[in-house]
Amino acid sequence: MPAELELEPDVDDQAPDGPDVTPYDEAHFVTYLRLLDAKADGADWTEVARIVLHRDPDREEARTRRCFDSHMARAQWMTKRGYRRLLEQSVEQARRSRS
Repeated sequence: MPAELELEPDVDDQAPDGPDVTPYDEAHFVTYLRLLDAKADGADWTEVARIVLHRDPDREEARTRRCFDSHMARAQWMTKRGYRRLLEQSVEQARRSRS
């Protein structure tokens, strides 16, 4: 049975940046999709930070911008490389479970 998907999970100040899809990434697939949708729609980053990341750019602009940039970068990584790595990790896990 698939894990339950949380639609608005809390976000860390910094998204992962390693070469593997992490449990954090898995918990934030919806967050990444929302960020990518907002970018495609031309939304202002401050509005997106408030709504999607639950950050206040008026109170903590630099911290909020770093959070936004890191999560956007990870969302973009997921579309270019992460999804492949996710498939590779699934194959690796299936092989281990058969052994």
